[in-house]
Amino acid sequence: MNHNTPLPQAAAARPLRHLSEVQRRVLTTAQLRSHGVSPAEMNEQCRSGGPWQQLLPGVYLLHPGPPTSEERLHAVLLYAAREVTASGVPAQPEPGQSHRPVYREAMITGLAALTLHGFTSAPPLLSLDRIDVLVPRLRRLRSTGCAHVLRAASLPAPEEATGVPVAPVPRALTDAVSQLTDAGAVRRLLSEAVRGGHCEPAAIVRELNNAKLLSRPHVVDAVDSLLAEGRAIAEDRLYTMVREFGLPDPVWNVDLRLPGGPHLGGLDAYWPEQAVAVELDTRAPRQDEDALWSEYARKREHLERLGITVVYITPKKLRDGTEQQAAVVRTALMASGDRDPAAYVVVLPR
Repeated sequence: MNHNTPLPQAAAARPLRHLSEVQRRVLTTAQLRSHGVSPAEMNEQCRSGGPWQQLLPGVYLLHPGPPTSEERLHAVLLYAAREVTASGVPAQPEPGQSHRPVYREAMITGLAALTLHGFTSAPPLLSLDRIDVLVPRLRRLRSTGCAHVLRAASLPAPEEATGVPVAPVPRALTDAVSQLTDAGAVRRLLSEAVRGGHCEPAAIVRELNNAKLLSRPHVVDAVDSLLAEGRAIAEDRLYTMVREFGLPDPVWNVDLRLPGGPHLGGLDAYWPEQAVAVELDTRAPRQDEDALWSEYARKREHLERLGITVVYITPKKLRDGTEQQAAVVRTALMASGDRDPAAYVVVLPR
C-alpha cells in the first residue's frame, strides 16, 4: 500500500478525493482511524521496509523515502494543532469552500516561516533540521523529531503562505533571532524585512523587546543598523511623496532655533513661508519609550505654541497611504493663511 493505493474498504464512507495530494500523504492516527484503518494495520504498514512511516507521534507519512518540505510542514502542524477535523477538512465541503485543513492554535514560525514569507536570506526548508511551530503557552506539547515547539502567551493572527498558517513577519523574525548567535545572519534577516517591505522597524523592535532580546549585544547592533536603514528608506519615501504629489519644495533636514535662544529641535521637512513642519515618527519601542514620547510631545507643543504646525508621519503610513499623507500635508499648507503669523525662527541645516 502506498499513497497512490486506496485505503481499506471501510474508508468508503469517508472518501479522500476532497483532500489535497499532500493531505492524502500525511495523516494523523485519528484521521486514519476515521477512514477505517486500525492501529494494528498502521503498525503493519510502518514495519521496517514497509510502505508507510511515522514522522511524528501520531502523524504518518503514507509513502517510503524522505518527506518533502511540504509534507514536513503539514506533519508538524498536524502534530501541534489542538484540533484538526477528522479528514483534515469538512467531510463534504460546500461549493467554493477551501479544502485546506484548519490547524487550530498552531502556526509555523522562525526560519521556516521566513522562508515561506519569501525571505532570500532564510535557508531552504529542506536544509532545516527542525521546523519551529508556535502554540499557546499552556499547551502540553514537547519538541520531537523535526517539530520544535515554541510557546506564546497569546498567539498572533496567522497569515497564510503556500497554504499553511505562518506567524506574521515580526513574530517569525523574533523566534528566529532568539535561536541565532551569528550577528551577520541576524543583520541580514532584519535588513531584508525592512528593505523587502515586509514590515516596519518599529514592529520588529517591539517584538524583540517583548521577547527580552534587546539585551543581547549582537541583536542590539543589528537593531541599530535596522533603524538607520529604516529611517533612510522612510526619508526616500518622503522625498518621493513631495515630488510625485506636487507639493511645494520644503527645506530638508533642518534644525530650528529661536533668535539668540534655545534649540527647538530637528525636522525632516519645513516650509518656512507656511510654518509647516513634517517629522518622521521613527521611534522604536524600547524600555525608554515613555521618556522618548514625552520628548516628542514637549517638542511638538513648543513648536505649536510658536505657531508652527507639526505633521507627524510614521513610516508605515508613508508606505501604505502615501496619497493620504500628501493630502494631510497639503491641507496644513493651505490652512496656513487662516492662522496668525508664526514666531520668527532661525532655520539651520542639520
